[in-house]
Amino acid sequence: MADDDLPGVNAEAPGAKRHAHRPLVLRLALFTLGSFAFGFALVPLYSVLCQVWDTGNRWYGTQTAVASVIERPDPDRLVTVEFIANVPGAGDWEFRPHVTTMAVHPGKLYETTFYARNLTGLAVVAQAVPSIAPASIARYFRKTECFCFRPQPFAIGEGRDMAIRFIIDRDLPADFDRVTLAYSFFDLPQATTAAR
Repeated sequence: MADDDLPGVNAEAPGAKRHAHRPLVLRLALFTLGSFAFGFALVPLYSVLCQVWDTGNRWYGTQTAVASVIERPDPDRLVTVEFIANVPGAGDWEFRPHVTTMAVHPGKLYETTFYARNLTGLAVVAQAVPSIAPASIARYFRKTECFCFRPQPFAIGEGRDMAIRFIIDRDLPADFDRVTLAYSFFDLPQATTAAR
């Protein structure tokens, strides 16, 4: 007696199973492509949101005019600024702050640098995306110059210091004595391909 003649045995079951999984495989593939596209869209999306909300990153130095007037420093108050560097992904960059913390007087202009070195083996264009914590005080942290304002081209193996100048506003609420400024450093794939 053949297997096809046995009750409850369907010879087409393996093919039917394959067809039943196609919608799931298609949804997973679309989700993966969507996630990948969203990752590439984060940098320009962040820039647009910052312009709309008037906070955070300022492309092409538009915040310079806003923060060009340096207020009289508050000599009686110190705020600790902590600097953090992140490299999402495979870690094809050396990226770090030269100092991890600074004690600053609100109203006074300060400068520090981050070091970045291209370890990708390719000519690359990268973008730094800043974030400030706690987020509620971002409007009191004013950058007059920042490497995050524009994409940064790097030759193969190139390393360099990149400056940031900032002022903590004197109007920072009194219950805040610590601010964290973190940067994530991303490759810009479209610009990197054009640079080759």
